[in-house]
Amino acid sequence: MDFPGKRLILVCHCILNQNAVLRGWERARGAFPFAADLMKSGYGVIQLPCPELLFLGPDRPPMSYEDYARLSGYREHCIRLLEPVLKELSICSRKGYRFRGVIAVRESPNCALSERRGVFMELLFERLRELHLSTDFIELPVWYAEGEERDFRKRLDDFLRGKRDES
Repeated sequence: MDFPGKRLILVCHCILNQNAVLRGWERARGAFPFAADLMKSGYGVIQLPCPELLFLGPDRPPMSYEDYARLSGYREHCIRLLEPVLKELSICSRKGYRFRGVIAVRESPNCALSERRGVFMELLFERLRELHLSTDFIELPVWYAEGEERDFRKRLDDFLRGKRDES
């Protein structure tokens, strides 16, 4: 067996740590259950930092894209958080690692990618394009919760096999 698989994927922080989510908005007890399968699939999982938690703390109020976009110093904070992640991806890419893309969170003010792209994701994807790295993504649906997976697991498996997510 060839170790490691040299395949990487980025995940939003709350996919592996629901403790970072606003109180009352959690959808799993800790990590989302699919995260364990993701790691078993041979992908190295790189967890993005949570820009909201690190800027405003765990007791922050619910905020919109517009609120974060107007928050003084917030974009600069996000850029600083992304620097080590992008450096890791860049180094690994030069060494032959394959970067599959990002697992994002639909309708998040920072981590959404479809419809209204979140503040954090705007900055991440701008840099991914500059570095000529994959901008493929799949989003965790709004309805997804521990015990309520519907077709997400199949969509994720397809994504990991290289198919573009069309939903």
